[in-house]
Amino acid sequence: MTKKIFILLLVSVFSVSCTSDNSENAATDAINYLALGDSYTIGQGVEPVKRWPSQLMTQLIQSDYRVNNLKVIAKTGWTTTDLLNAIAEENTEGYNLVSLLIGVNNQFRNQSLEEFKPQFDEVLQKAIDLSGQDRRIFVVSIPDYSVTPFGSRNPDTPMEIDEYNSYMQQQCLEFDIPFVDVTEISRTLGDSEGALAEDNLHPSASQYSSWVEEILPVVIEMLSE
Repeated sequence: MTKKIFILLLVSVFSVSCTSDNSENAATDAINYLALGDSYTIGQGVEPVKRWPSQLMTQLIQSDYRVNNLKVIAKTGWTTTDLLNAIAEENTEGYNLVSLLIGVNNQFRNQSLEEFKPQFDEVLQKAIDLSGQDRRIFVVSIPDYSVTPFGSRNPDTPMEIDEYNSYMQQQCLEFDIPFVDVTEISRTLGDSEGALAEDNLHPSASQYSSWVEEILPVVIEMLSE
């Protein structure tokens, strides 16, 4: 074997080795997931393992990703202000995947869109800051609770939710952040059998599974970048 051929073989082996290592690292980097939100994120009415962030974590593990930690900062009834106050009291260091689903209680309390805008901007910026240098963050739309037996009292609710979602999506586009639409899923399922938790207001575990079907490809794409 000539010296020239030997060098070329070494270069080839080194290149294949580096490619393999990079691919493996991409799939095995540990994920520390921070889920921010309100009753939809805490999974009001379902078991903790059935709320959508937990289901998402399970799906990532089944897709051969290592998930070290899931921390949920969310509570039923929280507005953007409540969430920001709670974040300030928690240890939020070391997370490299962040989700945000907030705003339904702002809308429910008849807050105008103009009032909501700066508050959402603030909580979005906070979520971006918490997502680390890779900025692995995604925002989930507000589902339409007007399709539920307890949410049909205000005929303006669907329009107002659309306005909130439209603004949030606009901000996500500006910051190049994925915006996942689960609103249409909530409207399609409505109050059909199995779509709601026992309170007939919040989504069931089954509906959350449908959400995760929309969310999972978005997250995997982020993790592969």
